[in-house]
Amino acid sequence: MSFGTRFSNGWTIAKNSFKVLKENRQLIVFPILSGISIILIFASFFTVILGIAGWNVDNMRDLGTIGSYVVLFVFYIINYFVVVFFNMALIHCTSLYFKGEEVTIRKGIDFSMSRISSIFAWAVFAGTIGAVLKIIQENLGSLGKIITGIIGIVWSVATFFVVPVIAYENLGPVGAFKKSANLMKEKWGERIGAGFSFFLIEVVAVLAIGIVGFVLASVNVIAGVAIAVIGILLLLTVISALKTIFISAIYHNIQGDPVELYNQQFIDNLFETKK
Repeated sequence: MSFGTRFSNGWTIAKNSFKVLKENRQLIVFPILSGISIILIFASFFTVILGIAGWNVDNMRDLGTIGSYVVLFVFYIINYFVVVFFNMALIHCTSLYFKGEEVTIRKGIDFSMSRISSIFAWAVFAGTIGAVLKIIQENLGSLGKIITGIIGIVWSVATFFVVPVIAYENLGPVGAFKKSANLMKEKWGERIGAGFSFFLIEVVAVLAIGIVGFVLASVNVIAGVAIAVIGILLLLTVISALKTIFISAIYHNIQGDPVELYNQQFIDNLFETKK
């Protein structure tokens, strides 16, 4: 598949997903809330650890390996919980839209609250994996980085459908992981084609924002940096929403409830089946 085709597919995905977002602008609230929550969580953890270290950044390195890993584990759990909670709310609202039902932020939040135990179970599972990978990365040097890099790629592919699976199927974290991985394998083979990706769109958009910021910075540094930072944050928020909308659409197609904006032939062309 050529670069041009890949970029074209990525643009089509973004355009169709943006159409859904444009007609339901309130959906952007979910990634915004998720982002704000993560920032607050990070700030809280940093403040507590800094306080334990006597408000001296240098002392933070002397907290002990075990203690650091425990804090990291808890941090991962909370972050996974927050991300999945708001992504699930967004996916449910998108599902309501595809079914022609009224979409409200309250409905999304209420749905996630009804699945809160499943979300927490997944957060613990994913947090454990994340902590183990971090330990491997920090203790095996270059080899550890290679191992965690490979596992990280496999993990991101295998968990592609995990949020809608947790949302709509009565499965535990291991079962949800297996189901998500099987959906990827059964529907589109064992190797993902580069055709499906928002990555190219993100890169082009970030470069464009960076160039604008650089030009403005030549006139006013503060204004240039501010525009670049705000622009990138807005871009990441929108891209996050568009990705989640697309995942919801694909899941609908898999479940035999096709979404008009994403016909099956187009979706199949986004992936390369292993020969």
